[in-house]
This record gives sequence, C-alpha cells and structure tokens, in this order.
Amino acid sequence: MKVFSVRSEKKDAKFWVSLPERETGSYDPKRPVIAVNSAQTYQEFMGFGGAFTEAAAYTLSEAPAEVRDEALKAYFSKDEGLGYVLGRVHINSCDFALENYTYVADGDKNLDTFDLSREERWVIPMVKDAMRIAGQKLQLLASPWSPPGFMKDTKEMNYGGKLLPEFYQPWANYYVKFIDAMRDRGVDIWAVSIQNEPLATQTWDSCIYTAEEERDFIKHHLGPTLKAAHPETEIIIWDHNRDVLVERGAVVLADEEAAKYVWGIGNHWYVSEAFENLTALHNLFPQKHLLFTEGCVELTTTSENAVYNGYLGSYSNCERYGRNIIGDFNNWSRGWIDWNLVLNEEGGPNHVYNYCEAPIMYDRRSQKLIYNNSYYTIGHFSRYLEVGAKRLEISVTKADVHAVAFRNPNGDIVVVAQNEGWIAEMALVIDGKGLNINLPDHSIMTFVFKNA
Repeated sequence: MKVFSVRSEKKDAKFWVSLPERETGSYDPKRPVIAVNSAQTYQEFMGFGGAFTEAAAYTLSEAPAEVRDEALKAYFSKDEGLGYVLGRVHINSCDFALENYTYVADGDKNLDTFDLSREERWVIPMVKDAMRIAGQKLQLLASPWSPPGFMKDTKEMNYGGKLLPEFYQPWANYYVKFIDAMRDRGVDIWAVSIQNEPLATQTWDSCIYTAEEERDFIKHHLGPTLKAAHPETEIIIWDHNRDVLVERGAVVLADEEAAKYVWGIGNHWYVSEAFENLTALHNLFPQKHLLFTEGCVELTTTSENAVYNGYLGSYSNCERYGRNIIGDFNNWSRGWIDWNLVLNEEGGPNHVYNYCEAPIMYDRRSQKLIYNNSYYTIGHFSRYLEVGAKRLEISVTKADVHAVAFRNPNGDIVVVAQNEGWIAEMALVIDGKGLNINLPDHSIMTFVFKNA
C-alpha cells in the first residue's frame, strides 16, 4: 500500500503542496495515532455543494464574463475545481436576496398569478452554467425562508410569524408550482425542506414552526401533495442547528404517517458543534439520512466569528470548516452544502445587512476573485472523495487533531486530518500498516492510500 499526501497550511494558502509517495509498513508505536479500521463501514458519501442565492448570482452578474466563468469552474469543475455536485436554492426571497419578494400577487390564495420570471434573471442562468461545467445535473435542495406575508399571522415575511392553518394547503401547492416552474426551465429539484431555520425569528425572511406543526404540515399537506405531483422529490425536515436536532427530528419521525414522506434531516452549524446529536438521531431512525444544509462565517459585529475568531479571511474561519465537516461526516452526515457560493467584498449583498464570508468573494473594485482559506479546506475533502465513497471507522488519540476516513469506489482510502494545535508527530495506521507523519501546526492534510 502506498500513500500520496497533499497539504495546505496558513502559510501556504494557494492550493496544495504535493508530497512524495511513501510505502506503508513500520511506524513508531509510541506516537499518538490516527487508526483506521477499513473493515467497518458506515454511510455513503453524496458530495459537496453550495447555495445559489440571488446574492451569489447577482454578484457574479456584475463580474466580467471570464471572472464569472472562473468562479463557476472553481466550484463545479471536477478537474479544475472542487467538483461540487450538490446545491441549494431558496423558494421566495431570503436574507441574501436584494429585497423581499414572492412569486404571487398579494392575497392570491389560488396561486393564479404564480410567476418565477425573477429567478430567470440571475439564479437560473447560474444554476444552468454550473451544471454545464459539472457535466451533470446537480442534486438541488429548495428551501423557503418565508411564505408570502398574506399567508402568515404577522402579514409580513420578516420577523418570524407563523403560517396560518387556512394556508397550509395553498402553501403545499406553492411547492409544486415552484418545482413545476423550475423543471419547465430545465432545472430539476431533488429535495425540498419545510422551512429554513424554523426555530429562529429573524430580522429577515423567517417563519416559525413547532415540531408538531412541521409534522402535521408534512403528514396532511405537503407529503401527500408532493407525492401525487412529484413522487421523485424528497422531503428534508428541520434544516436548522444541531442543538435540538434530536428532539425536533424525533417528533416528526416517530409519527409513521409523517415519516413515510421524509428522506432525512438537514442541519446547520450555528450555535452548536454537538456532532453527537447526529449519531443519536441516526441511532433512533437509522433508515433516515442526515445532510449538512448550511453553514457560513458571519461578519456582523455580534457574530461568534467577529467576537472570538477574527474577521474576513481569518485562518480560524477555515479551521471551523474543517472541524465541522469532519465532525458531521464522523456522525453519519452524507454530504455538505455550504451557504453562498459567491459574495462581494463586503460579504453581501444582503437586504438586512447580515454580511457573511463566502469561500470565494468578488472584489468589485479590482474585478478579481478573492479565494478565502475555507475554499482550500473544502478542497481537501471534495477533490479526493468520490460520490459513493463509504466512511470508515477511525480513532484519534491526540487532542486538537480531527480526522475522517473514507474508501472510494475504486478502493482508494482517503484520510483527512486537521491539526488545530502545535506540530503533531503522529502515526497514521490503516489495518495494522502505517507510517509516521508530522502534521504542521494549524494545518490540514489529505492522505490518499492507493489501492494497489
């Protein structure tokens, strides 16, 4: 067995350094160890992706054609970029839109005025170009941030509020209209979630559901409506943080009538890194799937990042990516969808100024792309893991080191290790064979064990 490794460090942000192939065999047993047992396999890997927000699409529309093409290749090209195969779009506006908007006229309960033409201006062309570069259709998740204001008790899209019971069925019909309209424009929707962050009252587009309300909306309205119109489209629940993922998921999935319509559970990374909650929910409902559906580094002055970690371009931002990707994968997550694919140099546009970092940003003044460290961190996974890879059992005996292992369909074993401390002298061992490795301080490395 031979190993080929690639490395990215804070001192070397521009892509990877190739290290020579080395034979595995002897290693120092006194060293802390990353131990992989390839006989024990877990979930199948679906891929990586990002969100086609109106902000992302609008930002790229402001760039010269060659810069726009560079950004899309950097994400969706298998040979030149990260090889993304997943994506997310919003139903109606979200905070990363230029303003609040819906697809129907105010008060149109019958949805006779449904019109998706706004998305033809920026979002749909971006999705289509991404598919062209990827050379395949993307698995797209569609999530609403809010129903139209007239369907809610607050009569507005922002500041939370609830969907009124008399609009449960019209809102379910709205999903079908959206999927139909996207398909008519050459874009298939793989799955929908019930609500983006249903426990958060935000200053932007938001709507609150209790777990029981989410369950009943699926069971009596969206589930049967979607099954009749688009039986191939999956449903994802929760689509929010890990902290109460078990309680929220269990209420829906313990109800057989609701659960039969649900593919799985989506999670975000805000508030909590309680990765063990994913495993707990998996153990309760092992037939259902887990998928990371949103995460980003917030740039507001009250955000965790600004207070504790740094600001735009901080190295701690990419360590947060690596730690969360490894933590989710080691707890049954099947894939990872980042938030905005591209933002401008301020972290917008955003109609309530909720600015965030994206792995790639566009500087409107220089008309050049900014590649943040998180872009390269994602590449340590997405460029080496193949769709269909199986996660392997792994143990790490050194604090500050996080690692995950997969076996690709061709038999190659990929191990990604992130060191958040000082230099770590370790042994990497797979099925009893290994080698001594040195993980530089604050670094991430990918090891590919070729199937001889």
